[in-house]
Amino acid sequence: ECYRKAAEQGYATAQFNLGLMYENGWGIDKNEATAVECYRKAANQGHADAQFYLGLMYECGLGVDKNHSTGVEWYRTAAGQGHLYAPKSFDRLTKQYSKRIGLGQGHAAAKRREV
Repeated sequence: ECYRKAAEQGYATAQFNLGLMYENGWGIDKNEATAVECYRKAANQGHADAQFYLGLMYECGLGVDKNHSTGVEWYRTAAGQGHLYAPKSFDRLTKQYSKRIGLGQGHAAAKRREV
C-alpha cells in the first residue's frame, strides 16, 4: 500500500518497486501489463533500473507485445544512465535483432558504438 501511494505521487523508485511487485506477484496479484506501466512511469523519469526492466519486458514479450527494437532502445537508454547490465543486454539483443532483420555484423557494431 505504501509503494502504491508513493507511486501515485510520482516517486520513480516507488513506481519501479511497484512494477517489481506486479511482475512477480509479490504481495499483489501478478500482472505483467501493469508492471510495464509502472516501469514506464519510472523509466520516463530517468530511473535506470526501470529502463533496463522495460527493455527486458519488450525483449521477452512480458506484459507487452515482443518488440526487439523497443527493447534495444530501452537497454540503450539504461546503458546511457550507467546501468551495470544494460550494455551487455543491449549488445546481445542488437546482434539478435540485426540477424533477424538481415543486417550484417557491421550494423550491430555501429549500434554498439552509439552507446
